[in-house]
Amino acid sequence: MATYVYSFDEPAPGGRELLGGKGVGLAEMTQLGIPVPAGFTITTDASRAAMSGPVPEGLDAEVDEHLARLEQSSGKRFGDPDDPLLVSVRSGAAVSMPGMMDTILNLGLNDVAVEGLARATGNARFARDSYRRLIQMYGEVVDGIDGHRFERSLADLKAKRGTSQDTDLTADDLAELIESYKRTYRDETGDEFPQDAREQLRRAVRAVFDSWENPRAQVYRRAHGIPDDIGTAVNVVQMVFGNKGDDCGTGVCFTRDPSTGEQGLYGEFLANAQGEDVVAGIRTPEPLEAMESRLPDAFRQLLDTMRRLEEHYRDIQDIEFTVEEGALYLLQTRSAKRTAAAALKAAVDMVDDGLITRDEAIARIDPAQLDQLLHPMLDPRASYAVAAQGLNASPGAACGVIVFDADTAADRGEREDVILVRWETTPDDIHGMIAAKGILTVHGGMTSHAAVVARGMGTPCVAGCEDLSLDLKARTARIGDQDLREGDVITIDGGTGRVIVGAVDLVPPRINEDFQTVLAWADDVRRLKVRANADTPDDAARAREFGAEGIGLCRTEHMFFGDERLPVMQEMIMARDEEGRRRALDRLLPMQQADFEGIFEAMAGLPVTIRLLDPPLHEFLPAPEEASEEMRARIRQLQEANPMLGTRGCRLGLQFPEIYEMQVRAIVRAARAVQDRTGDAPLVEIMHPLVGFAEELRRLRELTVAVAAEENDVEYLCGTMIELPRACIRADEIAEHADFFSFGTNDLTQTALGFSRDDAEGKFLTHYLHERVLDTNPFEHLDESGVGDLMRIAVERGRSAKESLKLGICGEHGGDPASVAFCHDLGLDYVSCSPFRVPLARLAAAQAALAERGATYVAAGG
Repeated sequence: MATYVYSFDEPAPGGRELLGGKGVGLAEMTQLGIPVPAGFTITTDASRAAMSGPVPEGLDAEVDEHLARLEQSSGKRFGDPDDPLLVSVRSGAAVSMPGMMDTILNLGLNDVAVEGLARATGNARFARDSYRRLIQMYGEVVDGIDGHRFERSLADLKAKRGTSQDTDLTADDLAELIESYKRTYRDETGDEFPQDAREQLRRAVRAVFDSWENPRAQVYRRAHGIPDDIGTAVNVVQMVFGNKGDDCGTGVCFTRDPSTGEQGLYGEFLANAQGEDVVAGIRTPEPLEAMESRLPDAFRQLLDTMRRLEEHYRDIQDIEFTVEEGALYLLQTRSAKRTAAAALKAAVDMVDDGLITRDEAIARIDPAQLDQLLHPMLDPRASYAVAAQGLNASPGAACGVIVFDADTAADRGEREDVILVRWETTPDDIHGMIAAKGILTVHGGMTSHAAVVARGMGTPCVAGCEDLSLDLKARTARIGDQDLREGDVITIDGGTGRVIVGAVDLVPPRINEDFQTVLAWADDVRRLKVRANADTPDDAARAREFGAEGIGLCRTEHMFFGDERLPVMQEMIMARDEEGRRRALDRLLPMQQADFEGIFEAMAGLPVTIRLLDPPLHEFLPAPEEASEEMRARIRQLQEANPMLGTRGCRLGLQFPEIYEMQVRAIVRAARAVQDRTGDAPLVEIMHPLVGFAEELRRLRELTVAVAAEENDVEYLCGTMIELPRACIRADEIAEHADFFSFGTNDLTQTALGFSRDDAEGKFLTHYLHERVLDTNPFEHLDESGVGDLMRIAVERGRSAKESLKLGICGEHGGDPASVAFCHDLGLDYVSCSPFRVPLARLAAAQAALAERGATYVAAGG
C-alpha cells in the first residue's frame, strides 16, 4: 500500500514533488537542526487521489499514527480538555503559490479545551484569542462562510469598547466574541461549531486539499503556467504561539531585500500576534529591527538562522517565524518571490561571492520577469503634488482610473488602464490584480498579500497607505485631502510609495549594470541569434540598445501612412491603369528609400529583413462613410468576404508587380546610398509574404533579381515568410527559390488552427481557456503540437532541399520564453520579437542552450 504521510524527521523518497515546497523545507530545516515545530506532511499523492473522490484508503489511519507520535513527543494529547495539543493545517504545493490556498490554525480547541488551555497557561486572554481565530478560519475555509461576517463582529466589539487594536480586548471581551462567532457559524451552517478535535482535523485536511481547486488558485495557475494536476501537500504542524504575551511575536523576513536584492535586514515583526496577522495585512507590522529591543536573544538567533539558510539553499529565502515565550521557531522557508531587479542583483552578487555559478545565475532568472525592468517610471521632469505616501511595495509606476473591486478591475481592465484600490487585497482578488496596471491598499506591509503577489507579477504596488480612506458603498475614496470617485485618474509610484491624484507622464526605465552583466553571460551561452521587429529608425536604434542582432521583420505597410504619404498611396490605389499606379509609386519611392536608409544606418553591420507590402489595399482607404463617391466605388471593387485570406501578400505583388518593383528598387538604392556614405554594406534580406506555392516565389524572386540588377546591385538575400500550412508541407519545393524562411507564427497560428485572432480573443477563446479546453492562448504561447509540428516539417523539408537555408521566426512568439526554447530545439538560426522583449529572448535562448546541456535549475522564487 502507498505511503501518504511522512514526519518532518522521516526520510521521504520524492522531495518537493511529493512533499510540496513547504513540507520539504520543514523536513530539511529539521535535518539541519534549525528549531522547527514537530509535525508531518500528507503528500501530493494523497491530494491527487482525492481530486476525484474521497481521500485514499488508509490515509486516516496514517494520520492517526503520526498524530500519536506527535502526542508522544509533545507530552500532550490532541483533544485533551485540560492541556490540549493544538495543530495547524497548511497547504504547500511543489510550486510556490503564496496565499492562493488555505491554512487553519489552532485545531483541537473546543468549548472545554479552551478553558483547559487558559488554566494550563495561566493566560485566559491568549486561550480565547486562539479559539476565536479557529472558529473564524475553520468557518471560512471548511464551511465557506464569508469572512466579513466574523470581521464585522470583531469591528463592532472594538467600536463598543472604544479601541482600534485587537490586542486591547480583554479575556472577557474575547469570550463574548467567541459566542458571537459561534452564532455566526450556527446561522450560516445550521450546525454547532464541531467540538470533536479529530473531526476538525479530518475536515480541515479535506478542505485544504479542495482549496487546490478554488477560483483564485485556478486563476493563479493559469497566469503562471502551473499544471492543474500536481495537487498540494498538507502539513500538520504542532502549534507554537506568538500571541501569548509580550515575550511572543511573529514575523516574515527575507535574507535579502526582495525588491532590490541588496543584503541587509528586511522583514516585518508583530508582537503578541499570530502569523496570519502579518501576511493578511490585518495589523500594520513593525520593521524587523524592532524585534531586537523586544526579543534580543531570539533576534540574534534569527539572524544566524537566516545566514545558514541562504548558504544552504544558495538563494534568497522567504522565512516565516514565531517566537513563543522567547523561543524562536521557523514555520517555513522558501525561495523568495522577488522583483527582476532583485533577481539580477542577487544572482550577480552570489556569483561574485562564489555561492553559485554563472550558468546557475542565468538559469534561475525567469525571463518573463525581466519585463519589470522595462516598466514605465515617473518622468523626472514632470511636476506633481504627492497626495499621499504609502510603502513602496513593488517597483514601477502606473497611471489609470480607480476601481474598488477585483471584478470591476477585470472588466474595465480589458478596455483601459486601471488602478485597483482596496483596504487590503485577499487571494480572491487575484483576477483583478492580474488585470490592473497598479495596486494601492490602505492596510498591509511589505510582506502583505498585495505586496508579495504584485512583486511576483511585476505590477507596481503601494501598500499601507494610511492617508487613504475608502467608502465602498458610495464608490469613493479620500486621498489626503482630496475626494475621488471610481473612474477618476491617479498615478502611483511603487518604487517610492507615492500616490498622486491625476495623470503623470511616465518614461521607460534604463537597463542597469546587473541586467547587462547577466545578459552578457547569457550571450556567451546561447546559440540562437536574437533580432527585433522594427519599422522605423527609432525602433531600430532602441532594438540595438537592447542587444538586438538585426531586424527580423520590418513591416513596410506602416511606412505608407502619414499626412504626406497616405494621399499618394490612395492615389496609387485609385489609379485606373498601370501607368497611373506607376506615377504614384514614383512619388512614393524616395519616401520609402529614405525610410530604409535610416533603418540600415541604425543597424549598420547587422542583417535587416524587409517584408514587402502585405495587407490588402482597402486598409489604406477611409471608411466608406468618410470617402468620396469615386472612392466608395473603388472600395466596393476591393471589398472581399475574407480579406485576410484574399488579395494580400505575394498575391498583391503578382497581380500588381509594379508595387513590389518600387519597393525592391527603394531597398537596393537605400543600401547602396548607405554603403557609399558609411563604407558599411547593409546586410539586406528581402522577404515576400504569404507564399504558399513554389511558383509564386519563383516569379517574385525573378522580379527581385531583375529590379536589383537594373540598379547598382548590392548583396542581398531573397526569401519568404512561412505562414500557411501548405508552405510548411511543401517547404522543400519553396526552398529551391529561397535563401531564407521566416516563420510568421501569428498568421500561421490563425491558418493552422482556423482561428481568426480578432474574433477568438475575448470571445470563444476566453471560454476555451476558462473551461480548460486549451491550457494556453496559442497566440501567446506557441501551439507546439500543432503549429510546432508544421514548423518542424518545414525545417526538415526545407533544409533537405537546401542545407544552407537560414531559418528564423518573426511572430510575437519570438519573445515568449517557452516558444524561444522550442525554436532552439527546432534548430532555427534566430528569433525576432519586439524591441522591449529582446532581453527576455536573449536570456530564454541561453536557458534553452543550458537545458540542452542538462544544466537546469529552478527559477528564482518559483
